[in-house]
Amino acid sequence: ESISVLNDALSQIESQGNVSMNSTSSRSVVSSRTASIIGQKLATNVYKYSHLDPILYALGVGMSTKDPDHLKFLFEGSEEFCCLPSFGVIPAQTSMFDGVPSVPGLNIDLAKVCQSSLAASSCSFFTGELTSVSTIADVLDKGSGAILLIDVHTYCGKELVCYNQFSLFFIGAGGFGGKRTSEKAKVTANPPERPPDAVISDVTTADQAALYRLSGDWNPLHIDPSFASLGGFKKPILHGLCSFGFAARNVLKQFANNDVNRFKAIKVRFAKPVFPGQTLQTEMWKEGNRIHFQTKVKETGEVAISGGYVDLVPALDKSSKEPLKTVGLQSDLVFEEISRRIKAVGSELVKKVNAVFQWDITKDGKTAMQWTIDLKNGSGAVYQGPARSSADTTFTISDEDFMDVVQKKTNPQKAFFSGKLKVKGNIMLSQKLEMILKFYAKL
Repeated sequence: ESISVLNDALSQIESQGNVSMNSTSSRSVVSSRTASIIGQKLATNVYKYSHLDPILYALGVGMSTKDPDHLKFLFEGSEEFCCLPSFGVIPAQTSMFDGVPSVPGLNIDLAKVCQSSLAASSCSFFTGELTSVSTIADVLDKGSGAILLIDVHTYCGKELVCYNQFSLFFIGAGGFGGKRTSEKAKVTANPPERPPDAVISDVTTADQAALYRLSGDWNPLHIDPSFASLGGFKKPILHGLCSFGFAARNVLKQFANNDVNRFKAIKVRFAKPVFPGQTLQTEMWKEGNRIHFQTKVKETGEVAISGGYVDLVPALDKSSKEPLKTVGLQSDLVFEEISRRIKAVGSELVKKVNAVFQWDITKDGKTAMQWTIDLKNGSGAVYQGPARSSADTTFTISDEDFMDVVQKKTNPQKAFFSGKLKVKGNIMLSQKLEMILKFYAKL
């Protein structure tokens, strides 16, 4: 399907809606036309990424090395390197807007609900591809304009890893007699009527929009003064999704200790524009595992993001953990099999890989076993324990998650970006390691 389906439908809605608002028969015709585009695909987009992309995104939403807690989102060599969950909006937005021309004055009311992890279906841990499919979920008539409700499903291969929903408001395209609400829409939620439990303020820089746009939103509304004036703004405005990223990371830090595994879903509504250089004030209320929030522009007091909330996965009760079992780990069988096969082809692999990998296998949050795959010295070797010489790359993963990766139940990129797989050292060598897991660890 082509994106022209959307453009043609909007043209029909606008032209006929303006001249036949009092005609029941004409309204029926227009409503039937809008109904015909519901469920149609707008675009399918393949988003290619490397470790550079989540780092650029983290910088774009205000993260800084001044805060030690931000390092795991900014340094690919960090032992806990991972991706901000709100990054999931980037491939989705690319799919939705691919080929759509910029429209001055277009108000975008975005609502995003996503899982806590990202993944890709490529050939290494730190580079990959995500495929996003955008679909028209519904068309609403708001009188002064029309709202397109768009669902975007993002996949790693055939596995759904992220779901986004966007509401796009088109000025002047309403009045065609359509319905005003939809049961398909994810709704916002007002915060409790009490003072917020936490407030965090961030001063955006004059170049905040210029930095954020490097994540893929090239709309000149956010950097070109002449284009911004066409939209009725005195100067370029900050991306709504940039303000959204500031708020999302503040909730994650304040109520989940930056644990990306606890991030489940988020929903927001954009209310007012923000200008680069203004201060974003995120106000948060905790109600069980739901964190309500709103974002104000501190200088004006205006609410920029309203009705927002983040749903968190409940924190693990450490006191309820079972004691560490002394029986062998499932991963032991895999490393024993790798060892057997390396004995047969080790010399060949040493020439191709030339690296030492250490695996720290955990159970119940504690290191239960260490394995080393040495493909740098002699004819290669696999042995229990830490690397006898310096390891080029060290991986930390639970026994269960390791088995899911080996058995292809979980994509390694998804495990990495969700924080289940932690990497320290030369991360680029992981590309060679995946070859070993793929071809030499099948049991």
